[in-house]
Amino acid sequence: MSTIHRLVADRLNISYGEHLIVENLNLSIPTGKITALVGANGSGKSTILKSMARIMKPQQGTVLLDGKSIHSQSTKEVAKQLAILPQNPIAPEGLTVSELVGYGRFPHQRAMGSLSKEDNQVIHWAIEVTGLMQFADRPVDQLSGGQRQRAWIAMALAQQTDLLFLDEPTTFLDMAHQLEVLKLLEKLNREQGRTIIMVVHDLNHATRYAQHVVAIQAGKVMCEGSPAEVVTSETLRTIFNVEADIVPDPRSGVPICIPYELADKAHSGASKSETVTIPTESKEAVAAI
Repeated sequence: MSTIHRLVADRLNISYGEHLIVENLNLSIPTGKITALVGANGSGKSTILKSMARIMKPQQGTVLLDGKSIHSQSTKEVAKQLAILPQNPIAPEGLTVSELVGYGRFPHQRAMGSLSKEDNQVIHWAIEVTGLMQFADRPVDQLSGGQRQRAWIAMALAQQTDLLFLDEPTTFLDMAHQLEVLKLLEKLNREQGRTIIMVVHDLNHATRYAQHVVAIQAGKVMCEGSPAEVVTSETLRTIFNVEADIVPDPRSGVPICIPYELADKAHSGASKSETVTIPTESKEAVAAI
């Protein structure tokens, strides 16, 4: 059974000023799956995410959504099809959860129109599905980190899009709140068939919660596929410069990585050990200890 790809990047060149970040990128996002973009800091993950979500415009190439260039479509038209949660979003002081989530209905409203009955129903649903009903009237800036992130996800859900982009959704969250957010994304994908594309730093989060992993290095796709195909000792050595043991998760069987050394240090250490000689006087001194 062939994989469906609604969202495709075709030969993208992306720059910041005169600095080329991404060159000749080709990438297809599998529909109905969670895709994780992984790579070292500065590898271009967030830049690629922003371009595919129409936040940035490439210097060359195009992003196709259902066969049409995403940059030739209106902002409102695109917002009905995809939603993006950027890094560290900040809500205006005093804005309540309900008010924040209501912003997600903007693409569906007419000019100067107020919220309709349908809008309010969707807002209520988005707050409920993210487990925030008891905080609906509470200011966003008074929530915990995990609750705030869920509120922003609720706003994205209120857009009622099939595609959801998230740029490092677990950054600055403790372990419990990270799990809270990732479990929610897993539920949205499993129960509603949402296509989710997220940039993640933690490789073990990628293997546990994504069905498709894309490893990025210097703005290029080095490898992609299932977690088992991508997360290997060789990939970690090449992409992250670490030596790691890859072991199966005892619950799910997906690969889990345990880094233990920087790759360049491991190799330089091996090289030195092969050439080191101990002077005779040093040997005698050691023997005397």
